[in-house]
Amino acid sequence: MKTWRFFVSLITFRPWFYALNCLAIILVFVFEMLPGFAAQSFFNNLTASAHGDLALWWVAALLFASAAGRTICSFGCQMTNAPFMYSNSALLQKNIFTRILQLPGARALPASSGEAISRLRDDVDDNTDFLMLFNDLTASMVFVTVAFIVMFSINKLITLVVVVPMISIVVIVNLAGKRIKQRRGANRQATGEVTGFLGELFGAVQAIQLAHAQEKSVQHLRQLNQARLKVALRDRLLDQLMESTFSNTISIGTGIILLLVGQSMHSGSFTLGDFALFIYYLGGISEFTLIFGKALTKYKQAGVSVERMLTLLQGAAPRTLVQPSPLYMNGDLPEVPPMPEIGSNQLQTVTVNNLSYRYPNSQNGIVSISFTLQRGSFTVITGRIGSGKTTLLQVLQGLLPLDAGEICWNGQRVAEPAAFFIPPYSAYTSQVPRLFSDSLRDNILFGHTEQNGELKRALELAVLAPDIAEMPRGLDTMVGPRGVRLSGGQIQRAAAARMLVRPAELLIVDDLSSALDVETEALLWQRLASQQTATVLAVSHRRSILSRADHIIVLNDGRVEAAGTLDTLLETCSEMQALWHGEQYAVV
Repeated sequence: MKTWRFFVSLITFRPWFYALNCLAIILVFVFEMLPGFAAQSFFNNLTASAHGDLALWWVAALLFASAAGRTICSFGCQMTNAPFMYSNSALLQKNIFTRILQLPGARALPASSGEAISRLRDDVDDNTDFLMLFNDLTASMVFVTVAFIVMFSINKLITLVVVVPMISIVVIVNLAGKRIKQRRGANRQATGEVTGFLGELFGAVQAIQLAHAQEKSVQHLRQLNQARLKVALRDRLLDQLMESTFSNTISIGTGIILLLVGQSMHSGSFTLGDFALFIYYLGGISEFTLIFGKALTKYKQAGVSVERMLTLLQGAAPRTLVQPSPLYMNGDLPEVPPMPEIGSNQLQTVTVNNLSYRYPNSQNGIVSISFTLQRGSFTVITGRIGSGKTTLLQVLQGLLPLDAGEICWNGQRVAEPAAFFIPPYSAYTSQVPRLFSDSLRDNILFGHTEQNGELKRALELAVLAPDIAEMPRGLDTMVGPRGVRLSGGQIQRAAAARMLVRPAELLIVDDLSSALDVETEALLWQRLASQQTATVLAVSHRRSILSRADHIIVLNDGRVEAAGTLDTLLETCSEMQALWHGEQYAVV
């Protein structure tokens, strides 16, 4: 996408806000022209043979009109500036985030989450800031155009000389354009690396402590910050160098203009009032020249930001970035649409045929896995660490893109697993549940509108009701970032409640009870098993769960080693025997 097309699309998303903001700024600059006429009239009257009170009243009226007009229009600028900037930022962030959520988990981000945050924050803000700067440039251009007409009518030569600094600035920016883009791109990348490592650092505090890697982690963060400091200084230095060059160019041009003005005044073709008007307008022209140089520089940098945001779309049409869509900036959020009824498409069978996936640049993954789930069955996938259990669940649901194979629901091929395997078809609890810094209620409902006591039922099934009864604020308890105020078992059961609060035909569970005590675990699975219509596909190596299973699939190095009932596998499968006997010291 061309940078200018990107900005045109942003402007047309909220055209009235932008147009009114531009008009208000233009009027500010127009009112700023009035003191120039006042100064011209005042000084011309001082040198005239006769002058009276009328001239002074005229000057005072112009100055008052200028001050009042600028105050009113400046207020209008502020009333339109913030809505335009925030709505456009929200549109870009919404479109990018929507695209990220559409992609399989392994391919959702081209880099780290911290790098994505940097692009969603810094690159988005850079572009909305540029549009406001462009409005300033437009208004300043109107000021300069009118000033040129007035000045040209007074002295043609001096007015033409005023153009020289602007031409010089255009040449300078074009010559430095490639370096400007390089410096800005390096700065953004280094910032993203720091942000990304911080996110990983906060998410792995316990692992770092167990490995006694605190010093190494801090040292690595220090190195990343040092690298960021270098490129940020280079980027900032180039910005300052360009601004300094612009200012000096303007100063030199102003000096030449003043010399020409002095000669004209000496010859008598230039009055004192004309000189006062020229000097006043030179300030506005100099400001325009400086804004013009900044805008050219920012436009080059904006091109880098647009490219960085487009990479987050990963194959989607560039137009997706600026696609208009509803924003809810004020008032209540809209109601979440009700979950569609599954109707006659209730689960009878789920068939997986030759499902395969390899992680990029790796031999790890799953190969040619096939199995069938019957309605109301309880199937457990088990195997050693790294055998592909979690990978299989993620490929089945489209969280990882399958390389080969197919998935059928009631005999019909599922074309897009990521879009299909959601409520009311299926619900999922991952191995490491994600909670947000919000209330326990909102973490469980997740925007879902509770109906017919669904929340109470889900809390009972997840064995979470007794814990909530002991919390001072109950379901309104704030869980903190990643649920740090809850125990590991409470986090897992909150995730289970989130899965169960939405009616779903297939429950997919990845090692749900790893942090639960024996009694709570047994009660949880007993309640899940009591749901006669529920079809469960679980990953586990716990004896208590394997004993409940109707069917067990044993994975080894990404392949199905064996499948069948527990009794059959304990007699015929050496891998199952090793898993079963290896468990006896961990779980009773």
